Amino acid sequence: MAYRTPDRIFSLDFGISFFPILAALLILVLVASCGRTPDLIGVDNPKFPTSSISGASRQKIFIMTTREASEVVDVFYNDERAPNVGLASVVVSIPPNHLPGQLEAPRRLPPDPSKEFAVVDPVVYEADSAFVKDINRELLKRAPADRTIMFFVHGYNNTTSEAVLRMAQFVEDTNFNGIPILFTWASGAKPAKYVYDLNSALVAREQLKPTFEIVARTNARTVDIFAHSMGSLLVMEGIVQADLSGRFNRSGRLGSVVLASPDIDIDLFRSQLRQIETDFSRIFVLVAKDDRILKISRTLSGGVERVGSSDVAQLSDLGVVVIDLSQIDDSAAGSHTKFAGSPELVQVIGRGLKARQLNPDVPAGSLGGMLAGVPIKIVAD
Repeated sequence: MAYRTPDRIFSLDFGISFFPILAALLILVLVASCGRTPDLIGVDNPKFPTSSISGASRQKIFIMTTREASEVVDVFYNDERAPNVGLASVVVSIPPNHLPGQLEAPRRLPPDPSKEFAVVDPVVYEADSAFVKDINRELLKRAPADRTIMFFVHGYNNTTSEAVLRMAQFVEDTNFNGIPILFTWASGAKPAKYVYDLNSALVAREQLKPTFEIVARTNARTVDIFAHSMGSLLVMEGIVQADLSGRFNRSGRLGSVVLASPDIDIDLFRSQLRQIETDFSRIFVLVAKDDRILKISRTLSGGVERVGSSDVAQLSDLGVVVIDLSQIDDSAAGSHTKFAGSPELVQVIGRGLKARQLNPDVPAGSLGGMLAGVPIKIVAD
């Protein structure tokens, strides 16, 4: 069963019948529990270690997290909230049989790295200076045009392992040659923990300031932010706070902000945009009317539309670049994760992001332009 990223689950509104809510919740519990990826960080295969697999590719993923560290090796970081940002890195081995849009995650341990993703070589940085030094070392290995960072924020109901795997798959399939940084917040990773996840995302806002200060100390020439689902709420709240305090994009190195299937109340999103002063053409919103998870989220939220499943007309007057993915129907990851699950889409997104990295002065609509020929609709105010 494809990697699952169910989003908003549990938000009782007494204006809605209890039984449809319960039915929707039970369905998503079943979906989420079907073939869930086991915790696998640091678990290599003793018979077939990742280093022995010819043709496997390797992605080093840097991690910034508001999760508590776990003594269980394969868990690495658990679902509890930490008072400070943790810093780490892992290496993800991607099997030679990998297909774009697919996530060949193991269903049991140890993984078979000839056919499945594996996560090895976990490192914890005790000091942010060591973390920055290691990123800068990796940047120097890249061509000048590729000395960039992709800052990825996952959505609701994700373990650390699942978030790492999804980012690695997305980085691999977009042919991103810069440095990937995963920001993983304390998701409870259970369908019924929606309220816990929502509050965890809001708690994590406080840690975005020191997080971005650390990223700003690297030698990256540009930083692109890519957020999925509830992670989009966290990113937008962080941007609002940074802008109100005069800290937003002080380095001038921010490239694109991509919000994929954002699970944000449409009225809240309008309010967030009103509070920030920036070039909205750098903000891309990927929406789809057929997003089944956000349809349930809307029902459980009292009928208030979610940004990620809104009509393009509702968003077209906000100044952001809206990319409608409703006609994309080949996503192996389901309708809520089209950005990573559609083989064609994930590759053209990569080319669009790369155009911005090569020349930050390229118009923001270049990402949309790269998607020409894909069955989408692009609206830029």
